[in-house]
Amino acid sequence: MVSLLNSTLVDREDAALRAMFAARKSVFVDLLKWDLPVAGGAFEIDQFDDEHARYLILLGNGGQHLASTRLLPTDRPHILDSLFPELCERPVPKDAFSFEITRFCIDRSLRTAERRAARDQLITGMVENALVEGMRRFTAVTDMGFLQQILSFGWDCSPLGLPVPSRSGMIGALEIRISDDTPSLLARAGIWSPVPNRQTLTQRATGAKG
Repeated sequence: MVSLLNSTLVDREDAALRAMFAARKSVFVDLLKWDLPVAGGAFEIDQFDDEHARYLILLGNGGQHLASTRLLPTDRPHILDSLFPELCERPVPKDAFSFEITRFCIDRSLRTAERRAARDQLITGMVENALVEGMRRFTAVTDMGFLQQILSFGWDCSPLGLPVPSRSGMIGALEIRISDDTPSLLARAGIWSPVPNRQTLTQRATGAKG
């Protein structure tokens, strides 16, 4: 049975967080060749990995990383407003109920069917978490390939502006509006896939310290 952990950055030595940072390095630095800081030669960690970041981490039966994402509050500095404000035709969305999806990471070790399952479970977990926490909007900056995927998932989603060229290709920004209808919209598109075993990493990590 897989587990979905809802985390804040309590302890960077926690095994799940270390696995997530290592997977991010493998995907974004080694595979995609993004120019990102690497800690200790093994972990991709940047200035937004602070006490305000939230993480959803999908783990396999043996605790191995399957997929993860980072959510950044938009009423603080985040990637869209700090690095790519030109992607928005109107002012960058910023409020206490909006969070930015960043570092959406599917583990490179997974096969195609496993990647699809992990993606769907992580998206479902994001929406479940949003509804529980009162989040009403996600924003994201992504390449055109994944942007087109996101737009096809069936939820209430639209671009924030026209895409622009970058060193890694065309990129764009979008917003996803979250409501009580979002689960059924994702279900119609075949995306909705709840994870039965959910834990809160904040509690686990605090308890592990004794």
